[in-house]
Amino acid sequence: MSRELDRPWHRPGAVGYALGRVRGIVRPSVKVSQAPTETFVKDTSVEVPMRDGVILRVNLYRPAGRGPFPVILCAHPYGKDALPKRRGRRWAFSAQYRIMRQPSEVAFSDQTGWEAPDPAWWTARGYAVVNADLRGAGVSDGVGSTMSDDEGEDVYSLIEWAGTQSWSTGSVGMLGVSYLAISQYKAAALRPPHLRAICPWEGLTDAYRDLFSPGGISERGFSSIWLAGLKRKTRNAVDLRAERNARPLRDEWWRSLAPRLSEIQVPMLVCTSFSDGNLHTVGSFRAFEQAGSSDRFAYTHRAGKWQTFYSNDAKAVQLAFFDRYLRDLDVPPPPRVRLEVRASRDEIVEVRSEHEWPLARTHWRSLYLGDGGTLSDTPSDRAGEISFATRKDAAAFTFIVPRDIELTGPMNLLLWVSVVGADDASLFVGAEKWDHNTWVPFEGSYGYGRDRIALGWQKLSLRELDPASSKPHRPEHLFTTPQLLRPGEIVPCQIPLGPSSTLLRTGESLRLLVAGRTIAPRNPLTGHFPAHYAPSARCRVTLHWSPAMPAALEVPEIPPG
Repeated sequence: MSRELDRPWHRPGAVGYALGRVRGIVRPSVKVSQAPTETFVKDTSVEVPMRDGVILRVNLYRPAGRGPFPVILCAHPYGKDALPKRRGRRWAFSAQYRIMRQPSEVAFSDQTGWEAPDPAWWTARGYAVVNADLRGAGVSDGVGSTMSDDEGEDVYSLIEWAGTQSWSTGSVGMLGVSYLAISQYKAAALRPPHLRAICPWEGLTDAYRDLFSPGGISERGFSSIWLAGLKRKTRNAVDLRAERNARPLRDEWWRSLAPRLSEIQVPMLVCTSFSDGNLHTVGSFRAFEQAGSSDRFAYTHRAGKWQTFYSNDAKAVQLAFFDRYLRDLDVPPPPRVRLEVRASRDEIVEVRSEHEWPLARTHWRSLYLGDGGTLSDTPSDRAGEISFATRKDAAAFTFIVPRDIELTGPMNLLLWVSVVGADDASLFVGAEKWDHNTWVPFEGSYGYGRDRIALGWQKLSLRELDPASSKPHRPEHLFTTPQLLRPGEIVPCQIPLGPSSTLLRTGESLRLLVAGRTIAPRNPLTGHFPAHYAPSARCRVTLHWSPAMPAALEVPEIPPG
């Protein structure tokens, strides 16, 4: 545990984890039930005209009996008719439930599309459900434009259509996971009159920073697979793959994809999970913090994405939220922040209510890098350094916890860096937990069950901060102007790590890792598949510290009580 160099790609338990992955691929933990069709009426491919005359098509589910009903709407490019199908004694469902690990059972009806609300469940509780194919997707007409303002206008039109039908009360809400969350933001910012509330369940809000190039480093795993699927299944006016390749910097085109969060005024329940750091976590917290809604709530967790969305607890929270804002029932609002604190992947320490994010009582504690691979409360009184090969090793620093500590919030790493053999480097950072000599894994993106507490990425040449959006202990980078390193030059660099909420007990350790390639293995059975980030060129990186160049990990300590 005191080694200054580490190889974090090798952690114990990989074989057992791989065997579990094989079992999950063969027989994923997914339970599909046949929807009781006598309890609802389904209208397939109902035509909805857009402002320019293009026809989008939706599947409409209404409770049996007299209406009108409040409406839950979702819109996406994945195909509203791509539903589970029975094959003999078994159900066939999305292959993604096999490709990505399911830590516990996911249950829904056979009318449930990918990452969409279950119409059987919602109609049984008195809601109509609209599942829409976006422009250029499924059986809708036209040519789409992913994440664009035009797409936001289409969703606006879908909302207004749903709010003005005879079977509708005029109160429309939106619900769904991932892209079904992303599609809510731009439409809500346009303030359609019949939209009363939204529930984006884990959705990024900045395509460049959150998915395609976090820290300015190109993501070539999940994003490439996702783009290939979109190209195969949709008609799109923009070749996102070509645009990504042609735009390594965060230019105006990338900025145009980000929603105007401050324009959102409707009540909002955001799932801001800690287990999706490679994709939606940072963007979900950004939505919660920056939205203009006075009634906005965050639901945190660190379990599996889909098991949580379809869980009884989450559905009860979603139902109460929509009952309050779509039906005007006398239902208490959710907690401002539903905070789940974990000690490990499988141990929930506490679930409690908080009033804001980050927590106002946060004590930002600086743990300084020092000789011998140490992290300590005291900055070094002399100069020191450690070098590592970008493709071989990681620098490691360890802090042994003297008493129980809860770390809740984002972290920030302050470094002084030089490079030999290249004029740039990509740094990959992880904060992990050790219970004495035992490594402690956490749930991560894409069903990865061997994640760290928190992760961060940063391309050194794109280290320039954005003064308009950076906050103390919470830097944001511009990603607009490369600043290559000169030979022998030592530069300061801040690397933000994503939000988390973790308890470390007395005698346990917080271990900081800094590497030149992603710190998780790529093996699809033991690694963080399908995530993959472009590594540094082969070179040596040196981290420096001294009284004039203090290097530290800033952690969000929450005082007891």
